[in-house]
Amino acid sequence: MRILFSLLFAANALFAHTVQGRDADFLKHVSGTHTGPFLYLGAKHMVTGYDHLLFLFGVIFFLYRMKDVAIYVTCFAVGHSVTLLTGVLSGIHVNPYLVDALIGLSVIYKAFDNLDGFKTMFGFQPNTKAAVLGFGLIHGFGLATKLQEFNLSTDGLVANMISFNVGVELGQLTALSIILLLMTQWRRTAGFGRYAVLTNVLLMTAGFVLMGYQLAGYAWGAAA
Repeated sequence: MRILFSLLFAANALFAHTVQGRDADFLKHVSGTHTGPFLYLGAKHMVTGYDHLLFLFGVIFFLYRMKDVAIYVTCFAVGHSVTLLTGVLSGIHVNPYLVDALIGLSVIYKAFDNLDGFKTMFGFQPNTKAAVLGFGLIHGFGLATKLQEFNLSTDGLVANMISFNVGVELGQLTALSIILLLMTQWRRTAGFGRYAVLTNVLLMTAGFVLMGYQLAGYAWGAAA
């Protein structure tokens, strides 16, 4: 349960999960190929991406074999890589509030699934791999919207976006390694079985907060 609280605490800058400061200045003025900086920005964005990490935390919560972890994380990575690259390179724009609301929904879905909510309430179990892939596509659009705010130069854009995506994967592997290490330690204690349900209830609550905040932002923008 400590892992979830850590992720939520790290997200206290929660609703400011965007590119800011010197990173924003760099993106506003960058032109040409800059592999290293975009690798760094991709990794940083994923490591500080509380919404992506909460979803990943839910995905691996009950996965005990590394083979299963690898399969699900690959599904997620393929999904967000496709829409990140397609969104930026093809100029596909989606409303950032709605995309981020759906990312909040992905956290709700995974926590609900971990609680056997689909079997208990509806009598069926969705294809979990397909769901992780599908939500990965949504998370990728979330990444794309953060970059599209800067109207990036087309000079070197393909190379820069590939570098950014590789950075995202490296950041994901780094964060995932830390989460798995902490999860492994937690699973060895009696507290895991005792608090597994509560942790997923808190995870679902976090998803509702994220989704509600983004929908409120969308409604505010529509009314303005």
